Amino acid sequence: MAARNIIKLGALEAKNTAFLLCDIQETFRPHVKHFGEVVKVANKMLEAAKHFKIPVYVSEQYPKGLGHTTKDIKLEDAALVYEKTKFSMYTPELQERLKKDVPELGSIVMFGIEAHVCIEQTVIDLLSRDIAVHVLADGVSSRSLMDRGLALQRLQSIGCFVGTSENVLFKLLKDKNHPAFKQISKLNVTPAANEFGGSQ
Repeated sequence: MAARNIIKLGALEAKNTAFLLCDIQETFRPHVKHFGEVVKVANKMLEAAKHFKIPVYVSEQYPKGLGHTTKDIKLEDAALVYEKTKFSMYTPELQERLKKDVPELGSIVMFGIEAHVCIEQTVIDLLSRDIAVHVLADGVSSRSLMDRGLALQRLQSIGCFVGTSENVLFKLLKDKNHPAFKQISKLNVTPAANEFGGSQ
């Protein structure tokens, strides 16, 4: 019971966590603000996931028309890459895989695009099922910075934890003596505000 309560306060346990990478498709690059920074954070989280043994699930919005995840993201270790037409990532296919892969799921960490559409609708679905959600402010964006900023405010107001990739990774580490401490520290050399141009 105590472990469940601490997760509701924003703590993270690797064995109860999954990462969701949402719709970072090449076709969106010219339109989404800070697309390159979102890609960098996605790669950081994919690398970190290997050290923590956390599964990563990758969605692609209508790839027949919109193409696939940008080749700048290394997807070899993703647990699942799946297509969707719904804006929410929380499709029956993903639900089945999560049940199988993370039977005691407590938290989801989300990054990708767009903050005010697919990310927000996924968060609503997850929170409504009593799953704690962490959205990476340095790992999400939209075509408009106003939409991005307002989405992050709304997410916070409905009970989502809005943090940075570094915040989440150190919550997963918990201790300097964690076996992955050195590798994770190397991934966090550049602070998030600098990575994201400090834009809200």
